[in-house]
Amino acid sequence: MTPKKEIKKIEKLVPDTSIIIEGILSRKIEKNEISPEQVIIHEAVLAELEHQANQNKSIGYLGLDEIDRLRKISQQYGFSIVFGGKRPSAYEIAQAKMGEIDMLIRELAFENDATLLTVDKVQARIGIAKGISVILLEVTRITKKLKLESFFDETTMSVHLRENVFPYAKKGMPGKWDFVKIRDSVLTRDEVRDIGNEIIEESGVRKNCFIEIERAGSTIVQFENYRTVITRPPFSDGWEITSVRPVKKLVLEEYNLTEKVKDRIAKQAEGMLIAGAPGQGKSTFAQALAEHYAAQDKIVKTVEAPRDLQLPDTITQYSISHGSPQEIHDVLLLSRPDYTIFDEMRNTEDFRLFADMRLSGVGMVGVMHATNAIDAIQRFIGRIELGTIPQIVDTVLFIKHGAIGKVFSVKMEVKVPSGMTEADLARPVVVVYDFQTNKLEFEIYSYGEETVVVPVQGESAMPPTRILARKEVEREFQRYSDEVEVDFPSDFGCVVKVPEYCIAAIIGKQGSNIEKLEKKLGVHIDVQPLGGDSGSAHGDKRKKLPSGDPVPYEINMKKNNIELYVDSRFVERELQVYIGDDFIAELHVGKKSMVNIRRDNNIGKAILNAMSRHETLKIFA
Repeated sequence: MTPKKEIKKIEKLVPDTSIIIEGILSRKIEKNEISPEQVIIHEAVLAELEHQANQNKSIGYLGLDEIDRLRKISQQYGFSIVFGGKRPSAYEIAQAKMGEIDMLIRELAFENDATLLTVDKVQARIGIAKGISVILLEVTRITKKLKLESFFDETTMSVHLRENVFPYAKKGMPGKWDFVKIRDSVLTRDEVRDIGNEIIEESGVRKNCFIEIERAGSTIVQFENYRTVITRPPFSDGWEITSVRPVKKLVLEEYNLTEKVKDRIAKQAEGMLIAGAPGQGKSTFAQALAEHYAAQDKIVKTVEAPRDLQLPDTITQYSISHGSPQEIHDVLLLSRPDYTIFDEMRNTEDFRLFADMRLSGVGMVGVMHATNAIDAIQRFIGRIELGTIPQIVDTVLFIKHGAIGKVFSVKMEVKVPSGMTEADLARPVVVVYDFQTNKLEFEIYSYGEETVVVPVQGESAMPPTRILARKEVEREFQRYSDEVEVDFPSDFGCVVKVPEYCIAAIIGKQGSNIEKLEKKLGVHIDVQPLGGDSGSAHGDKRKKLPSGDPVPYEINMKKNNIELYVDSRFVERELQVYIGDDFIAELHVGKKSMVNIRRDNNIGKAILNAMSRHETLKIFA
C-alpha cells in the first residue's frame, strides 16, 4: 500500500516572484501538497510583474496568469489572498536582479510571522539566516508533451505558426524540402499565445531548456532541440511562432569529402568559413565538424546565439546573448581551445571577435548566411583591414542542398591585377582560388578609394580593368541622367550615351565640364545621344530644330583655341551651335562678344572636323 502523501498545512504563506512566475503554488495547492490558510502576495511582486508585462515580456504575463489562477481556486481550497507591503520605488524595481525585491518579500514574511515559499536557493538561505520559516521547492522536470510538439513529425524541419493563418511546416531535408499546410483550420490569437506561453513556462523547469533572449516584442527559446522564436505585437503585427529543429545528424565521413579537402580540414584550415543560404545545412555540417575535432582529442568550444547545436557534453557551448564580446574573448583565451565554432555570425561585433580570436592563434570556424561562396569573404570587407583577411580566413566551404558545393582557398599575393598590363600597377591582392582545381577565381584589391572584388574566370569579354572603369564612369554620369549606357571599346576611351536633353549640361560652357570629367576619370569620353547616331566626331549630334533666329558670326582660328565673334547684343546670352542640321552644343557668349572654344575638346574637334569636310556651321539665338 502506497503511503499517503503528507499535506503541508501552513497558516500564512508568502510566495516570492520565482514561485509566482513558475506557476508552482497553484499546482501544489491543486495536488493537495500544500494547504495554506492565507496567501500574502507582496505589492513588490505585482510591481515587478507589471513592469515586465509593460515591457511586453512573457514572464510578466505568466506571473499575472498565476495570480488569476490562485484567486479562482481560493474558495475551492479554502484560503484567502491578501496583498501586503509597500509598493517598491522605481529604483527598487530597476534593481530587482540585485536582490531589492527579494529583500522586501523576506521582510514581509518576517513581519507577518509567515512561511516564505521560494525556488531560489540564495533567497532560502538568507531567509533561514534571518530566522524566517522557509520552504525551498525544487523545480521538477515535467515530461508532458507540449502543444508545439504535436505539429512536428519525423520529417519536419521547421514549423511556422501565425494567428489567423493555417499552420505550415517545412518537411524534408536541408536543401530538399516542401512547404506544406499541416492543418485545415486557422490558428487563433489565443491559441498561438497559449502555445508560446507554454513554451516559456516549461523552459524554466525542463532540463536543457532556457530562454536565450527576452525582449519587449520577441523571445528566443532553446527548448531541448527546438530553437523557437516567438514574436508578438507591437514588434510584429500579430502573434507568431517559428520553431526549428535538426532532422538528421551527420558525421563528417557522410559528406563524401575528397582526400584533399579532408587533409585541409585536418591539418591546415584554422580560419574556416561555412557559408550557405538559410536551410541548406550549414549548422548540420558545423555540428559534424565540431564532433570530428573533438574526436581527434582537440578542445572544442562553440559561440552561439542562440545555443542550438546538438553537441556532446565534452564540447562547451557559450552564448554570446548572455555575455559581451569582451567576456567571450577573455574566456576563450584563458580556456585555450584548439577550435572554436562561431555559429551564425551576423553583425560587425561578431566579425571583429572572430578576427581577433583568429589573430590570437585560436582555430576559428565561422558559420554565416551567404548566397555565394565569395559573399562570405565580402562580408569581412569594411569590417577589418583588407590585408589581414588571408590571415583570418584561409578556407571557405559553401554548403548547398546539404552537401559541400564549393571550396575556396584564400591567399595574399603582390601582383599586377588580372587585366592590367603596367608593372607599376602591382599591389597587394587577396586572391581566391578554387581549392579543388587551383584555378584563380577572384581577386580583391583597392581601386581608387574602393575595395573591389573582381571575377577572373574569363567569362566576360571585357577585361576587369574596363569593367571597373565602366562602373566609375556610369556612377559619374548618373549625376546628370538616370539613363546612362557606357561602352569601352578600348582602354583609352569610352562612349557614353545619355538622353538628348542632358548633353548640353554634360558638355558645359565651352566644353569646360566635359574636360573636367575627362581629367577626373582619366579617359577620353565620346558623348552620344541615347539611341542616336554614333558616327559624329563628338557623338552629341541630335536632330533638334533651332528655336531662334540665325546669328551672324566671324570665326578666328588660333593655335589652341577657336574664337567665334558675334554682335554685342548677344553678350551674356546662350547660343545654339549646329553643324548642318545637327545640334552640337549650347554655348555662352562672354563680355567681349566672343565664344572661346578649345581646339582639343570635343566641341572644338567637332567644329574642326566639320570645317575640314566643308560642312556649314550655323549659330542661332
